Amino acid sequence: MTPRLTLAAALLVLAGSAHAESPERLAVFDLGSLDTLDALALESRVAGVPKQTLPDYLAAFEDDTYADIGGLRSPDLEALATLDPSLIVITGRQGDWREEFAALADVEDTSLTGDDYLAAVDANARRLAERLEADAEPALTALHAHVEAARHALDGAPAVLVATHNGGNLMLNAHPVVHQVLGLAQPSGAAELPGEARGERVFTPLSPDTVAELAPAALLIVDRSAAIGDAPLVTAELEAALAAAGAESTRVVVLSPALWYLSGGGLQSLRLQVDEVVAALSQD
Repeated sequence: MTPRLTLAAALLVLAGSAHAESPERLAVFDLGSLDTLDALALESRVAGVPKQTLPDYLAAFEDDTYADIGGLRSPDLEALATLDPSLIVITGRQGDWREEFAALADVEDTSLTGDDYLAAVDANARRLAERLEADAEPALTALHAHVEAARHALDGAPAVLVATHNGGNLMLNAHPVVHQVLGLAQPSGAAELPGEARGERVFTPLSPDTVAELAPAALLIVDRSAAIGDAPLVTAELEAALAAAGAESTRVVVLSPALWYLSGGGLQSLRLQVDEVVAALSQD
């Protein structure tokens, strides 16, 4: 005969059953995924977010309804444990804490990988929607139509250069939204510029002279420094340096820092990024 459950064991079984049947509670470190959940009207499933790094368009998540779970590179493990989420959504920025996260809840890494950026955005949206028993297809159809309209608007646009600003220095950024999703060309020779190895990563520095040699119609800046709260790029100083190097005809456009550095890869952020590029290249 099967032994009777003790009272403590029975309570554990009931608690586990109740937890399994309760709605998903997500702790979301990936701001692109947070953006997607918001676009799919799934914000009620979000329990915690990294409030110190939210871009303006996700400011609604600063509300006390959502717990603060630390920074993108400094998670608050105590807050996470108290929150008791069913799923923790991360990217490579939180990779060092994956083992600690896995001890608390399921972990979903939504880093965008592969050679097709738009397909990776699609896959993340579908995976999150499926987990939460929602439908991402209408939003994805609308996003693809928006991208296609932008490609048409940019048909025949000249080559553009994208650079990341960090601490007064510029680095080449072959940004997939600009060059892959929108299909805009880099200036001839940009891909062949020499890089510098820093640890496991390779960076390609850009000087005003190099920009002048490449002669892009526009230089789009992703300002990492501004996105993380450091001193932003002084646009007037860069424009003066470019003019002195002979690149006075290159238009400098600083993109929205947090949008481009912190929250890319979402249904909303990709649309906003596309719109910023179209606006930048449509200036008189």
